[in-house]
Amino acid sequence: MLTRTIILLFIILNLTIYASNITPIPEEIDYNLKKAQLGKKLFNDKRLSINNTISCASCHNIKNGGDDNLVLPFGVNKAIGKVNAPTVLNSVFNFRQFWDGRAKNLEEQAIGPIENPIEMGHTFPDLIKKLNKTVYKEEFLRIYDDGITKRNIVNAIAEFEKTLITPNSRFDQFLKGDLKAITKYEKEGYELFKDKGCITCHHGVNVGGNLYNKFGIIFDARSKNLGRYNLTKNEEDKYFFKVPTLRNIEYTAPYFHDGRYYELSQTVKEMALVQLGRPMKKDEIDKIVAFLKTLTGELMIIE
Repeated sequence: MLTRTIILLFIILNLTIYASNITPIPEEIDYNLKKAQLGKKLFNDKRLSINNTISCASCHNIKNGGDDNLVLPFGVNKAIGKVNAPTVLNSVFNFRQFWDGRAKNLEEQAIGPIENPIEMGHTFPDLIKKLNKTVYKEEFLRIYDDGITKRNIVNAIAEFEKTLITPNSRFDQFLKGDLKAITKYEKEGYELFKDKGCITCHHGVNVGGNLYNKFGIIFDARSKNLGRYNLTKNEEDKYFFKVPTLRNIEYTAPYFHDGRYYELSQTVKEMALVQLGRPMKKDEIDKIVAFLKTLTGELMIIE
């Protein structure tokens, strides 16, 4: 009980640091257009999988939240993944990629699914041979001097993913000075979001995605997945995951690494209990949900 009290006090003390630390998504981002256009083709191409059935877009529908809206994703031969597919939208702003943070950047992330036996199930040597028999051979040579290589494949995909930002949400407009961009009810939700402690983990340009935290700080969150421990084997990393972004969250259900809830209200209720130890009333939850929906921005997709 003492440990829980100390953690809760730490959360409250940190509110003053993070209370104004949500920043708008920039309306533009630097990227190489030709590489991004090539990356877009690769992102949507099922030939990146061993049996030509799965593309990056299969698990990351960029026009519908950037994920697949499934509890767990499907891979080649109908294999079922181990964690919920996170949104690819605004992933350029994450400090690490994947729930366990094993990829340091978008290029490292792009490698994982292609080689994962239950996702795309391919090997890069075989994939390179396959793509060299297609129009990709000439397309890569127009951009990369050494043509199709592992490095160039993931570089192009990452360059496309950089472009998948969603600026100009109503809340971003509010942050930029348009005080009428969100309603009084939504503002009350924002104040609760700060006062209750949600902003301690969900802050920055991505309203998350910039630190690890334990799932179930105050109470057991009943997670079967051990989080970063699976990667590090460090006891202190058990149940630690990268804090997810809350951008466009109304379209990224189901929620959490295990996809346990489809409703935002259930998700907020769970977080209030197991992370903050501060059960919320229904009207408080409803107001926070209303605020969260103001974080939906305008999808930028290159031609």
